[in-house]
Amino acid sequence: MQQVISRVDKINEAELLTLKKRLRYASMLLLAFASILVIRLWYLQILNGENYFKLSENNRIRLHWLKAPRGMLSDRFGRPLIANRPYFNVTLAREDAPNPEDLLNRLSTILDVDVNELLDRIREGEDYPRYVPILLKEDIDWKTLVSIENHLYDLPGIRIDVLPSREYLYENLGSHLFGYLGRINEAELSERADEGEYQRNDQIGKLGLERIFEKQLRGEQGKRYIEVDAQGFEQREVSVQQPLPGSDLKLTIDRDMQDVAEDALDGRAGAAVVMEVTTGRILALASSPALELDKFVGGISSQNWKEMQEDEMKPLINKATQGQYPPGSTYKMVVALAGLSEGVINADTTFFCNGAMKFKGRDYRCWKKQGHGTISLERALAESCDVFFYSVGMRVGVDKLAEYAKSLGLGEPTGITLEHEKSGVVPSIAWKKKRFGQVWYEGETMSISIGQGYDLATPLQICQMTSTLVNGGTRYRPQLIEAVMDADGNVAKGFEPIIDGHALGTAKSLDLIRAGMVAAVNTPHGTAGVAKSKSMLVGAKTGTAQVVKVKQYQHLRENDIPYKWRDHAWFTCFAPAEKPEIAVTVLVEHGLHGATGAGPVARRLLKEYFKERMDTKETVLIEDE
Repeated sequence: MQQVISRVDKINEAELLTLKKRLRYASMLLLAFASILVIRLWYLQILNGENYFKLSENNRIRLHWLKAPRGMLSDRFGRPLIANRPYFNVTLAREDAPNPEDLLNRLSTILDVDVNELLDRIREGEDYPRYVPILLKEDIDWKTLVSIENHLYDLPGIRIDVLPSREYLYENLGSHLFGYLGRINEAELSERADEGEYQRNDQIGKLGLERIFEKQLRGEQGKRYIEVDAQGFEQREVSVQQPLPGSDLKLTIDRDMQDVAEDALDGRAGAAVVMEVTTGRILALASSPALELDKFVGGISSQNWKEMQEDEMKPLINKATQGQYPPGSTYKMVVALAGLSEGVINADTTFFCNGAMKFKGRDYRCWKKQGHGTISLERALAESCDVFFYSVGMRVGVDKLAEYAKSLGLGEPTGITLEHEKSGVVPSIAWKKKRFGQVWYEGETMSISIGQGYDLATPLQICQMTSTLVNGGTRYRPQLIEAVMDADGNVAKGFEPIIDGHALGTAKSLDLIRAGMVAAVNTPHGTAGVAKSKSMLVGAKTGTAQVVKVKQYQHLRENDIPYKWRDHAWFTCFAPAEKPEIAVTVLVEHGLHGATGAGPVARRLLKEYFKERMDTKETVLIEDE
């Protein structure tokens, strides 16, 4: 009996031990589950509680950004150049659209858009978070807006976003200068991620001053919190923070002069620049042909973009700051300054021009085949004698010419507040060695002495150079902003002239060059007689820049020369001669001659600026290089 009891006790002990083990394992398992649950609750409620609270609130409270009124652009007299207008976009909030296909079928009829196009828009936005609205159609008209508003309760998830856009008061006036707005792209959105106020579908400056001053013009967005129901329809406004308008830009541009510049260019490829010689203010900066700004609103089509890229007149280039051309005879003023200041020539120095200068067995011709005879500096500038400047350039040398050219602002960007400004080219021995790995040849100095060969400059650089030569030698930075005005209409930043350098050479040298420019307008054989006025002395220099070698077209009559082979036309001038106020520079691509191709544009700009002070009805055009 005792043995049986002992055996039972042993069995009970074994079972008890097993039960204890099972209980221990069960306890550990329960503890593990409890730990996981506690950790999960900690993760959800403590670590990410705020985020999930926001997400849950978003089911009831929605944030709508209120776009700030964009800052205005006005001219130097406060006249508006570009105005604001509302820009209505149709967007879809997917989280509020339970049946998107049925919704889009109804919406496509209202928008008069194929439903597949709307579906494509949604597919493009599949990677976006669901709370990010998808743009379905941009810039709808008033009739479509009213129709959507009338059917809004039948269109759950559809929202009308109102964005600030631009109304171009003067069509394409200043298109390269002012720029345009466009929808923000992924790269731009990523760049501005830290700013936090840019969303997909926002408008942003894409070119010109609109892009450069985007931050100031944009202002600060407001916020509107609204309560919505389960279908996403607004119930009530919870709170609102009004947006802060952007700053206004008051430009140095004179609207009337800008209009005259663009009208005078008349769609021909080229540029015109007007600059105050003692401040650096830019009164007009025109590039032709203009951009058709309406094509960029809402995003330019691939077809329109391709057409602009392939257009031989290059409308996408701001020719005033990005067009680089041989400066032609306008460069002779650099050669004259270097020759005078280095003591190579003086006011009485003469050379004989018989129509060509022979150098190492080759004839370097003057534009005037019969030659100018014995000619001094003033006549050489007035009549643009090539032989005279061949002679001076060879005596000065390429490296010295480069020093004087750079002191006048050539060979480097002017620093104007515009993107992608080109620097042009001022050649030297070291430049050619670095650029081509070749030595400099003396014959190349002949070419650059008349602004050909490797010489390149922008119209803005030539205008700055002219201003520096006639104002006593001070190189002012070209500027476009007269003042930045804050949201209250106060001046946040005003205009201050900026001096970037001084011309090499003496005051007497500059006086002689100005005298030569005045002679070019007012003497019988001067090449710039087109700018002559009975009431005011004007100084000027013409230029003709070869595009191809003369032998390619010398057998053709002028009107038969192919457009792409024709010379570029330069005209740069200043007035009044006694106390210069402005410099005007005009470049017309393939315009053939400075006086006839570019001179009339400059004359109209002088007349507009001086108005009653100048009578330019009668002009004298004697000769042209």
